[in-house]
Amino acid sequence: MQARPRNYKSVGIILTWNCARFLENIYKRVPKECFDEIIIADDGSTDDTMSVAKRLGIRAFTHEHSGYGGNIKFGLKKALELGADYMVEIHGDDQYDPSFIPGALQVLSQEADFLLGSRFVDIRQPLRDKMPLVRYLANIGLSFIDRIVLRVPLTEFHTGFRMYSRNLIETVGLDGTSNDHLFSFQIIAKACYCKLRVKEISIRCNYAQEHSSISIVRSVVYALLTFGVLFYYIVAKMGFNTKLFRCKR
Repeated sequence: MQARPRNYKSVGIILTWNCARFLENIYKRVPKECFDEIIIADDGSTDDTMSVAKRLGIRAFTHEHSGYGGNIKFGLKKALELGADYMVEIHGDDQYDPSFIPGALQVLSQEADFLLGSRFVDIRQPLRDKMPLVRYLANIGLSFIDRIVLRVPLTEFHTGFRMYSRNLIETVGLDGTSNDHLFSFQIIAKACYCKLRVKEISIRCNYAQEHSSISIVRSVVYALLTFGVLFYYIVAKMGFNTKLFRCKR
């Protein structure tokens, strides 16, 4: 593997919420040579997550349970406080293969402000990886609409494999974003609004084991809320002020 440049600081953020049974395995698989530091952002776990983190020697920060969006924002702020230039979101349930991190981090540092891992570059691969059909079809449909409105050629917008730059966070800001899963789409729309570089790489996902994907009902609610984000994006592009779409610089 090509050695990563040393002219930036990268921080891996392992997101946990009752992930004690997964944490040791995911930590072993994370390519530690890619990071200056790895931290845990814990969303108020009530299991042994923090005990496992202590045993593994991972620097862990916890807070009152607030949801996925609240937790990643908490983790991003901690990483920025530690001086991170690039931040990698790592799911504590081991759903996304961390072997893609080295190549993705290289792309982020050289070509992008925000990088996503897409399961749909090869459109049939998610089905081969056992993605549930309803999620597969919903993702294709939503991403088609997202591409038209946001005008960015991503094959997938609703993925949990994400890498953030300091420039992204300092430009779009985190204020006013959702504490739930909607945050994951809002931050893409905000990056597009501020004309930042949003790119993707091809990844694969593990559906063969237990993980913490949101329920079908919550997925439907999430999908409907993304239309609201697109509506306000269009309104903002027309020149009207909105709380969500503001560029800080």
